[in-house]
Amino acid sequence: MHTHALTQALTLYRSGTLTLAQAASRAGRTTEEFTAVLEQYGVDKRPETPSVGVDPDHHVRAD
Repeated sequence: MHTHALTQALTLYRSGTLTLAQAASRAGRTTEEFTAVLEQYGVDKRPETPSVGVDPDHHVRAD
């Protein structure tokens, strides 16, 4: 298990820096698996709001 990547993804998702898909990817999980992790850690899932003109495959890196 990649605990550092998971912790980092949870932190960045909780702060609003990453979308659900981006955080799941960063944690090495599917969005469904990451959603289960959010529930496990008591993190509320945010509603996804699509941004106009943003490439959905663009991944944000925070390192």
